[in-house]
Amino acid sequence: MLLLVGLGNPGETYQNHRHNIGFMAVDAIAGAHGFAPARLRFRGHVREGVLKGKSGAVKTLILKPMTFMNESGMAVQEAAAFHKVPLERILVVYDELDLAAGKVRVKRDGGNAGHNGLRSISSHVGNDFWRVRLGIGHPGEKERVTGHVLGNFTKTERAWLEPLLNAVADAAPYLADGDDGGFMNRVTVLTVPQKAPKPKPKDSAPLSKTEE
Repeated sequence: MLLLVGLGNPGETYQNHRHNIGFMAVDAIAGAHGFAPARLRFRGHVREGVLKGKSGAVKTLILKPMTFMNESGMAVQEAAAFHKVPLERILVVYDELDLAAGKVRVKRDGGNAGHNGLRSISSHVGNDFWRVRLGIGHPGEKERVTGHVLGNFTKTERAWLEPLLNAVADAAPYLADGDDGGFMNRVTVLTVPQKAPKPKPKDSAPLSKTEE
């Protein structure tokens, strides 16, 4: 089984915050791949389904902790313990402040970079889980970080956010296969505008007699 965790804060007040892009991403994955409706379990909302990669159908549990960000680890610990999911099959999707807006990176292990959700998960289950980092960009000044993270996506940002969520949902089967490189490549293909081929130079027309 794959445990796919999206991080965010519950409630209407927070639903459009940049900090909730993890929630948005796993919702997009669940919708695109026909997961069952959400149920309240493991201190969170869970949806069950499968992701069909090259290696076949992989049973997947999507978890959105309802404990608020700072206590996300409690929900992850309960779900992982119940289903006996090893750390290497836990993927956490979250907002990355130090990654350019709209960019995606996947890595295993590593630091928590001040992210309270990651810190909570590490303290409850360990640090050796996979991280799916979704860039929200840095506001440029340390004093503006909290307002940026806990602020709504703007209309301008929605222009890249919606394509990104759709791309993550499309590429999710690569995560089920353990192919992080394939996942990132697929997201890039779907979100980076492709350059139009350069037009071929036209052959010069022969000169007419009057032009000779």
